[in-house]
Amino acid sequence: MQCTDKFISTYNYPPTGIAFCPYRVCPIGAHSDHQHGKVTGFALDMGIHIAYGAKKNGVVELVSLQFPKRAQFHVTGVPKVKQNDWADYLRGAMVALGKRYSLQVGLCGVIEGSLPIGGLSSSAAVIIAYLSALCKVNGITLASQEIISIALEAENEYVGVSCGKLDQSCEVLSKKGHLLYLDTMDDSYELIPQPGNMKPFEIAVFFSGIERTLAGSKFNMRVDECKSAAYALMAFEGMEYGKFDEARLRCVPRAVFDKHRDKLPEPWRKRADHWYTEFARVQAGARAWRNGDIEALGKLSFESGESSIVNYETGSEELTKLYSIMRGTDGIYGGRFSGAGFRGCCMALVDPAFKEEVERNVTEAYAKEFPALADKFSVHFCQSGDGVGASA
Repeated sequence: MQCTDKFISTYNYPPTGIAFCPYRVCPIGAHSDHQHGKVTGFALDMGIHIAYGAKKNGVVELVSLQFPKRAQFHVTGVPKVKQNDWADYLRGAMVALGKRYSLQVGLCGVIEGSLPIGGLSSSAAVIIAYLSALCKVNGITLASQEIISIALEAENEYVGVSCGKLDQSCEVLSKKGHLLYLDTMDDSYELIPQPGNMKPFEIAVFFSGIERTLAGSKFNMRVDECKSAAYALMAFEGMEYGKFDEARLRCVPRAVFDKHRDKLPEPWRKRADHWYTEFARVQAGARAWRNGDIEALGKLSFESGESSIVNYETGSEELTKLYSIMRGTDGIYGGRFSGAGFRGCCMALVDPAFKEEVERNVTEAYAKEFPALADKFSVHFCQSGDGVGASA
């Protein structure tokens, strides 16, 4: 791996460990977890690696093969506010972990991502891989839910992204050959094994050539619109409600939304429309997987993508066109934006017998629409993979 070579050339000794966290994709369950919805997901067999060594003086020194500028700080001296660079994810993880455990040992390391950035939850993967390395050198063992909570806190409270726990949960809990079916309201989940009668599939990742960041996108606005819809619906129905920040659409029955939907401002109504229909799609998707019906699961994933465009109103021009190209390409069972959908990539469930045709046809169609991005566009085929497991 390049991170190992870079570590050796920088420090003149081999790394003492390699931390890894997989990327993730979510076939159905888009924009749902922050409202305590249900989601589906796979970890991928590709992700973030960190080659690292311990630093007894407590200094953290990390470089990324994807970003310029070295990150450097002390385990007891992390800035209280974000510095608006890629290392904020590391600083946030340090702050969240430091609230729970005494940290004495720092580390030096090199971070390497095996796929381009955007849409696969690379930020959560960096945090979790970093936590794994930091815990290792400090002799700390984390349970799976601790890893998820600490990584989520780093993004929510330090970086300032109002995401839910889908990304972290997929990257920790997933199991190769299984579909993760997670209820983000109570953290209950099921790992549903792939039935023997299911047609073969692989996971394709189509990178638009444009990276994205959630902190500077409309992601947080969409979350607030969902909360606003929930808060208003509870008021219309005469339900008890508390603080606005605690409002979630999961707290509001579908019948209440149907009864009062026309009273909501159009943006709030459309966000809620997406959430309630996505909740139903996730349940139907889990049933389709149990039945071994990858075609039905793919169709629901396409419907999720459509609702994300029409009702949730996400998707850059590039990703929306890429989604449209996918829908018209033989050999793709289904797919949608991967991640928030503002930039980054699309994921698809693909019949392996059509891999070469899918790659060629999608690449040619996308290059025709966006010739300036032809050299940056890329296609990657993945398998499902294991999460990081029950300990860091």
